[in-house]
Amino acid sequence: MERDINIRGILPDECEALGQLMVTVYSQLEGFPTPEAQPDYYRMLANIGQLAERPQTRILIAKSSDERLLGGVVYFGDMRQYGSGGTATRVKNASGIRLLGVDPKARRMGVGRKLTEACIRLASEKKHRQVVLHTTQSMQVAWRMYEKMGFKRSEDLDFMQGELAVFGFRLSL
Repeated sequence: MERDINIRGILPDECEALGQLMVTVYSQLEGFPTPEAQPDYYRMLANIGQLAERPQTRILIAKSSDERLLGGVVYFGDMRQYGSGGTATRVKNASGIRLLGVDPKARRMGVGRKLTEACIRLASEKKHRQVVLHTTQSMQVAWRMYEKMGFKRSEDLDFMQGELAVFGFRLSL
């Protein structure tokens, strides 16, 4: 089934569907803040297509062979555009990955890994030395995947998003 996953840049008419998918995915995470607790965050998820307007920022999506939206991620070729709390926006010679989301019906198909690998390729093409990302305790599946892919915890990137602890990771290239 993994071979039937196509990773590519998002098209403008796909942004709304990806935004809806992201809101669904993140709102279903056990222990993650609700839309009512962090309305600005969920507004950003719903309007994820706007992030592509930032310099050196790309939204990648995963589609099935029958064109079903399986997931998406935002790649930042310029960490100043990354938009998180903490020190990540000051990291040099790095690319960033944010807002990885996979349709619950497409889990265990390798979608998250393929999206992450595509971002790593983009970082390599830019000759960056590292890839930075953040995750939370609520995202244990992603956390384990990142560690298996070679990402290492970087406590210097940790920050609090309201009441939510957000944990930084780096992958050396």
